[in-house]
Amino acid sequence: MPDTQLILRYAARSDVGRLRSKNDDSAYAGRHLAVVADGMGGHAGGDVASASTVLDLVHLDHGGYGDTGEAGTVLADEIQTANSLLSELVATNPKLAGMGTTVTAILLNGSKLAFAHIGDSRAYRLRGTRFEQMSVDHTFVQRLINEGRLRPEEAETHPHKNVLMRVLGDVDASPELDLTSFDVEEGERWLLCSDGLNYVPHAIVEQTVRDVEDPGECADRLISLTLAAGAPDNVTVIVADVIAADAAVDEEPPAAPAAAATVTASAAARTPVTSAARAESPTAKAEPEDETNDDGASAEAEPAPSAGADDGPEASEAGGRREVPTDPNLGAHLSAEVLRRELDSRPHELVGAAAAAAESGSLPSVASRTAARRAAALLTHRASDEVEVEEAEVEQDTGRQRLRRWIKIAVALVIALVVVLGLWFGYAWTQTRYYVGAFENRVAIFNGVSQTLGPISLSKVHATTEITLSSLPDFQQQRLRAGIAANSLSEAEDIVAAIRSNPESCLSSPSSSASASARPSGSASPSAVPPPSASASASGRPSASPSPTNPCLGGQQ
Repeated sequence: MPDTQLILRYAARSDVGRLRSKNDDSAYAGRHLAVVADGMGGHAGGDVASASTVLDLVHLDHGGYGDTGEAGTVLADEIQTANSLLSELVATNPKLAGMGTTVTAILLNGSKLAFAHIGDSRAYRLRGTRFEQMSVDHTFVQRLINEGRLRPEEAETHPHKNVLMRVLGDVDASPELDLTSFDVEEGERWLLCSDGLNYVPHAIVEQTVRDVEDPGECADRLISLTLAAGAPDNVTVIVADVIAADAAVDEEPPAAPAAAATVTASAAARTPVTSAARAESPTAKAEPEDETNDDGASAEAEPAPSAGADDGPEASEAGGRREVPTDPNLGAHLSAEVLRRELDSRPHELVGAAAAAAESGSLPSVASRTAARRAAALLTHRASDEVEVEEAEVEQDTGRQRLRRWIKIAVALVIALVVVLGLWFGYAWTQTRYYVGAFENRVAIFNGVSQTLGPISLSKVHATTEITLSSLPDFQQQRLRAGIAANSLSEAEDIVAAIRSNPESCLSSPSSSASASARPSGSASPSAVPPPSASASASGRPSASPSPTNPCLGGQQ
């Protein structure tokens, strides 16, 4: 079933009771969320604990969560976060040490209902004709009952019936919650209440929940029954019916302003946000007497400055998701104005200490990082124009980074290409060259140059000849081992042909050739004509014919 078809039709009521001087209970009820918190610690700040916890959860009141487990995960995470905030409140104001609160919450998401519970507040469900308690008390006497050491009828008169075994507060960094998920049916009714309702017999509570159809009248009746029974403790109830969304068009009450707490006049007059500090065990709920601190000091929570009037347009709800304007003064406080805007963005009822805190603006003062986190949770969906600006800035920065990355890659590729082309052209040029050298004691023609580039040889054997290196004079062997360069393959072949035809004359040393030409021939006559070089030298004019070359050496001698 789609998550938009079922919502809660709700009513929330709270009363300080007959004997207490202040209300430590807080509750919130909306279309998807209902939560009751019963603060404890007496004058050590039970009202602060319950109000802080409830106000930290109100932003969860919407549908549209993902899979069936997401709503439960989010609810549990937010309650754990609320617990850490209580520890920070105590760190900020040590007079609040020992405060704590119970929490019982349901979060409706489609056809599933996520349930979270810790402490001794209770949740009941009426489905059809069956009325049953869905929560388990985390109390000392309940443990005794579970162990068979105490009968249920003896629990109400047990001297330690108010001792809690599990609770939110500054005593446990990670309290153990009861977490589960229920399938919901249209028409079923849920009752969430603090333990102040326990003074009304269970049978009467069940009969009232069954018989009184309207949630508001049912909640009023339960409060009246508690007061008639003496009401020694604060009492808070939420009655929530699961109905189809289209059936709620004419029945849903208008969005209640944050200042409109559903409490009696006497209760509102006696419900300050904070109180004088009294150090008590966080697992023992305070007795109804009015107690003062030994030094008479009070631990008033510091009011948080309100946000300016230009915080942005009113929040709107569309598609089950919220859009709430951002407080420009975030960082040092949680603005009461921002909280009011958050509450006014949807129909709801807020009662008890949380309602008084929202009305007066006297919200607990915490460290700036905690306040910023809390405000961020309330303002999950920021104003659309600010989101668009932030997205544009992020996209622009991403574009610049991407452009710089591509420029670096392009430059690296160009450099690599230049290096590769240079090496390739250099190697291609060497393969146009030839030389005559020695290979395995034979005269050979090589393609390339007689050099190496590291381990890479820049030449390869093109052809070997039958001329052995050992048949040549030492000087000629040295020349061949060094390599006789040729400009082309044909020139290299000419050098090899000259070596083959006359090795002695072809590879004679320049000094031997010079001395041989300088000596006159034995058969020459005295009147013999001198060689052209000699005649040119004698006449002092340059010779008209070029100097002879040694084709074996690849150049002029």
